[in-house]
Amino acid sequence: MTVMPHELTQAEFLLKGFLALVTPEGFRAELIEGEIVVTPPPDGDHEDCIGQIVAQVIRRSRTDMQFSGNKGLTLKELPGSPRDHVIPDGTFAPEALRLFRGAASWMPCDGVSMVLEVTSSRPSIDRETKRRGYARGRIPLYLLVDRDASTVTLFSDPEDGDYRLHHLAPFGKPLPLPEPFGFDLETADFL
Repeated sequence: MTVMPHELTQAEFLLKGFLALVTPEGFRAELIEGEIVVTPPPDGDHEDCIGQIVAQVIRRSRTDMQFSGNKGLTLKELPGSPRDHVIPDGTFAPEALRLFRGAASWMPCDGVSMVLEVTSSRPSIDRETKRRGYARGRIPLYLLVDRDASTVTLFSDPEDGDYRLHHLAPFGKPLPLPEPFGFDLETADFL
């Protein structure tokens, strides 16, 4: 009897190719809803928004938070697709969990309190595709800074592959962040 080697499904083949991908320095490669997405290094305004949010969280959050701007997360897959592999612009988790310590390059999103995205070269990915992925991963809060629309949106209450609630604030208006953060995010400096 001849044993045939396991043939890769399309999803397995895509994941294997993605994990073997080497990108130029500063570029990010992600696997989102069955598509490999490569993004160039961000501009300074993108990084300034992230820095302002991180500074507020560190100074004002009711719960001490860990932050990572490069942590790869694995999310629940869509049928027929491999598990999503994303790198949020920001990932926040309670410091008491020490979630990032000893974590592999790609880790599950269990324990993550909030992810942050600031729109850049392909804003529809942040607005739609990543939003659905974060909801499938049951990440409680998704904060989206939409530079084209001059708004900040907090998505919450993930269910059935999307967020049921969202609270939008135009740049210049505060946006309440619920527990474990428990403060109003100031957005005036995003203008």
